[in-house]
Amino acid sequence: MIAAASALGLTAALGGCGLTGDSGEVTLRLVAADYGDSESNGSQKYWDKLVTAYEAEHPGVKVDVTVYSWNDVDAKVKEMVDAGKAPDMAQIGAYADYAAKGLLYQADDLLSIPVQADFVAQFADAGRVRDVQYGIPFASSTRLLFYNKTLFEKAGISAPTTWKELATDAEALKAEGVKTPYALPLGAEEAQAETMQWLLSGGGGYTDSDLGTYNIDSAENIATFDWLRDNLVGKGLTGPVAPGELNRADAFSAFAAGDVGMLNGHPSLMQMAKKKGVKFGMVPMPGLEGPSKFSMGVADWMMAFKKNGHADEVGEFLDFVYDKQNVLDFSREYDLLPVTNSASTVMTAAKQDADLKPFLERLPLSELYPVGRTSWAEVSVEIKKRIGRTVTSGGNPSAVLSQLQSTATRAENAE
Repeated sequence: MIAAASALGLTAALGGCGLTGDSGEVTLRLVAADYGDSESNGSQKYWDKLVTAYEAEHPGVKVDVTVYSWNDVDAKVKEMVDAGKAPDMAQIGAYADYAAKGLLYQADDLLSIPVQADFVAQFADAGRVRDVQYGIPFASSTRLLFYNKTLFEKAGISAPTTWKELATDAEALKAEGVKTPYALPLGAEEAQAETMQWLLSGGGGYTDSDLGTYNIDSAENIATFDWLRDNLVGKGLTGPVAPGELNRADAFSAFAAGDVGMLNGHPSLMQMAKKKGVKFGMVPMPGLEGPSKFSMGVADWMMAFKKNGHADEVGEFLDFVYDKQNVLDFSREYDLLPVTNSASTVMTAAKQDADLKPFLERLPLSELYPVGRTSWAEVSVEIKKRIGRTVTSGGNPSAVLSQLQSTATRAENAE
């Protein structure tokens, strides 16, 4: 461990870093992502309310929060860091590159022991680079198979539990004139997510669970995409466009419009479908012989930069951010899953969170991207570019996955 807090505290005392005039007041800068879908529920409102409450209890500290859309926030933080003007904190999508460059505080340098102990284990573990936690989980989500109840009833079918049943259901939906029996978004927006969910349901994944190395071209992964090509895409059971051209947002919109029979979705799809009057059900992703044992989990990250030397103040603020009620308020506002055990326990039991219960139940069984690897950013980009080719007519999953494995190995060796 690095004794960063005491060392940086000395630096601040000597150099006046982060102080406003001679008042002794510290201003913390936080750059955060926007989870809202309209101006009325933008994340800026959440942070403004939280900061007002915090500052009332901490008169010597001001917190300045700037919120950007998910399309811009990662790039904005990178620009600041590259210009030597890193914010004190950033709540964005990835942390490993900054940790590898020695720019971040360790979680141990910031958070109180009770707060650290409250994190859901797999998210805390995913925040580690070489066994040291730098990424602090902020919000999470997992996936379930959504299906249109009205279309299923019309076709006389029930929710699938296996791949074979899924394909049979898709054929029955097609026979009833459903435009898209199964939406398979392998386009540039989020192909790495749909890919991972299918790999997990086929008994594979991006990495070897025992060795921790990339295992993208494993026999299980190749078999998964062979099956998708031959049993879904090749039989005209996917849409509304070719999988490699379909983005997640468009797939969700098509489901909310009543044109899709089945797709993998996260909690935000519930509200979209309800607003459009679509009756839907949710079940675990089907697997080879029954419901998949694992679901894909996603976490967004909070991190603190060492540049300005505000370890004590940042730590106190983050302890407040991760207070149980604040975590609950954020999760409920944006239909996200909490990253703390205390908030998860409350939401699992609360009637007002009943819609999220199926996702909460799958959360302990979720696996995350290999976000602790600085190579993952490059690998993820290549998956988005190439994975759609596996399921085209004449597509060669073995060749494509082999190319991706080579990319991963090269990126890993370059770390």
